[in-house]
Amino acid sequence: MYSIQELSDIIDKSLNQLELPQQPERLYQPIKYILSTGGKRIRPVLTLAACNAFSTTIDNAIYPALAVEVFHNFTLIHDDIMDNADMRRNKQTVHVKWDSNVAILSGDAMSIYAYQLLQKVNPSHLPNVLSVFNSFAMGICEGQQMDMDFESKSFVAQEEYIRMIELKTSILLEGALKIGAIIGGASNADVTNIGDFGRNIGIAFQLQDDLLDTYGDVSVFGKKIGGDIVANKKTILTVMALSHAKGQDLELLNSYFKLPNMDPVKKVEGVTDIYNRLNVKQHVEEIIKGYHQKAITHLAKVNIAPEKKSILEELTERLMARKN
Repeated sequence: MYSIQELSDIIDKSLNQLELPQQPERLYQPIKYILSTGGKRIRPVLTLAACNAFSTTIDNAIYPALAVEVFHNFTLIHDDIMDNADMRRNKQTVHVKWDSNVAILSGDAMSIYAYQLLQKVNPSHLPNVLSVFNSFAMGICEGQQMDMDFESKSFVAQEEYIRMIELKTSILLEGALKIGAIIGGASNADVTNIGDFGRNIGIAFQLQDDLLDTYGDVSVFGKKIGGDIVANKKTILTVMALSHAKGQDLELLNSYFKLPNMDPVKKVEGVTDIYNRLNVKQHVEEIIKGYHQKAITHLAKVNIAPEKKSILEELTERLMARKN
């Protein structure tokens, strides 16, 4: 079995060896830039780890894993434009470093490039792998639209929000694991269970990201704290607060998200104060624990030796303990 570090090194080395054209420079330089900004490489590592759980050979999963990582970074470029984000991984976002038009076009090119990498998979696996890839690619778009729709809604139910992050975030972790398992020769039942493991971890991961946006350390988190609040995004914290707030707290919370041109610092401080009074952080942490446990339950059903599950369990623990 490969270790997490070994799989991560394989991904980094393979990304560095990708040969992108030099011209037009403003099309390809942003792609090289975002792929070089680091990141945890969680998704491609999951693809290789899932393959390795069912096969001693992971070579056939490397290009599909790279396709997953390239596609993920494409979504980040477009997300940052829509979110008006100026920092990612402690560096300027692509649309800030260049401009929005460059970022949109480079993102489009990345999505196509991801499919070019994906098509290098063994032809016998291509139909199933492509089906999984297309499913999460479309799901991410649906989830992003739901996320944007939430910004203009006065109330979002917790179930709606969970469905949105399931599509926007966790479906990619689910798909990354399924692709690796398919290439590794897993049974249909094992592909389903390892995917369910990834979907629940993905939900917990995004909920943790919501927490970090408000309660994280900017020097570790890599993005400005309170960015979701400033952007009027309905995160699990907002959803939870709006469902529990009453009287003056509810009026004040609604006013923070309606007042135009409000000072960002005061807005973040004011909303966070309400979160604290309502114990929102503690409630969300309990929800995260619930999805974490669901994930572990599905992993237990995967028909592989316990030692082969250890790397997936280790990855899970790293995700849940993360600060960035």
